[in-house]
Amino acid sequence: MRKIYVIGIGAGHPDHLTLQAAKAIGRTDVFFVLDKGEAKESMIELRRQLMKAYGRPSRRIAEGQDPSRDRTPDDYQGTIADWRHRRSEVTEALIGEHLLDGETGGFLVWGDPSLYDSTIAILDEILGRGQTLFEYEVIPGVSSVSALAAKHRIGLNRVGRAFQVTTGRRLADEGWPEGVDDLVVMLDAQQAFTAHPDAHIYWGAYLGTPDELLASGPVAEVSGEILRIRAEAREKHGWIMDTYLLRRP
Repeated sequence: MRKIYVIGIGAGHPDHLTLQAAKAIGRTDVFFVLDKGEAKESMIELRRQLMKAYGRPSRRIAEGQDPSRDRTPDDYQGTIADWRHRRSEVTEALIGEHLLDGETGGFLVWGDPSLYDSTIAILDEILGRGQTLFEYEVIPGVSSVSALAAKHRIGLNRVGRAFQVTTGRRLADEGWPEGVDDLVVMLDAQQAFTAHPDAHIYWGAYLGTPDELLASGPVAEVSGEILRIRAEAREKHGWIMDTYLLRRP
């Protein structure tokens, strides 16, 4: 039986790698990489560094082209479902061609595979089709949420209060959730935090990488600075991954 590791590699710093993840990398025969284009080459480069540092000398790399998708669709759910399906087809072809019976494959997943990542769902879809068989194991990683809290030296919740993890899209469309005082927001292309000037924000982008950016303060005072920094960074790198905590007084 073929086996696949889904390995969380942290938010961007090589030292975020856990001992469990390093051992799993060392047991992997074939690493699967989906190329997202030149703009995200730096995301793939960290994976290459970890393969070199902890992988077997005989390791192999199987690369495929990540399908493109509309970033501002009218039907967001349908667009994501279609993209994941096409991604699963590319992934299944790679597994079928490159992973031999009895070998171990690996996906090096940015952050934590169980938080805002599609790899687990894609592997389940492949198994559901019943044509390509394997077993898989998930290795947790340091998420951008954990890295953000550590960098700002804060806890995500306060005593007796709830916190929630959501997306910028949901915050923009649905507003601040009821009964929540501390709101963690991931990938806010809409800059939805600007609608909450009374909150305090702890913001970070490219967390753990040499390009890391941090800002914090009352939204009313720092939103302009964050918008400027975010726009400049996206122009420079061609992509941005940001996370922030919004905290009600």
